[in-house]
Amino acid sequence: MNICVFLSAADLDDRYTRPARDFARLIGKGGHSLVWGGSDTGLMKVVADGVQEAGGRLIGVSVDFLSAKARPGADEMVIARDLAERKKLLLEKADAVVIMVGGTGTLDEATEILELKKHGRTEKPVVLLNTDGFYDGLKQQFRRMEEDRFLPRPLAELVFFAEEPAGAMTYLDDALRAG
Repeated sequence: MNICVFLSAADLDDRYTRPARDFARLIGKGGHSLVWGGSDTGLMKVVADGVQEAGGRLIGVSVDFLSAKARPGADEMVIARDLAERKKLLLEKADAVVIMVGGTGTLDEATEILELKKHGRTEKPVVLLNTDGFYDGLKQQFRRMEEDRFLPRPLAELVFFAEEPAGAMTYLDDALRAG
């Protein structure tokens, strides 16, 4: 399975890198491929290293203005013209999506896949990995959207909230077996 991971390229402390490394190992050991933003810096590097060390493949989609930070030695690396094309390519190459900790870029990518799911434009499983409660506020906001009927589909059909890497991988494995 090609697992797209949306996450930060920032250098972060162990409370974020440890779970990211754990999930990366699960991707690699499971014989899966990582589809990611292609960066060889920060948390993106941590995940790419973990997947590669555990025997998984790396499929990167960088963007022209960040191509100098693209990871050398990826199994596949595509350079998109702009961020919109990058998101499109990331999603095209993915069988499933995991949203990890990140900033505005990660949030943009997350809302794009959820909007596509909301409108039935994709049925790929989406997991929000809520490391160290990072997305507690967003989770609360999504629940409010559901309660106040801003979502045409139940929230559980749009995204699965996982607190730990193992729970995220179990959900993906089950969803793809069922699908």
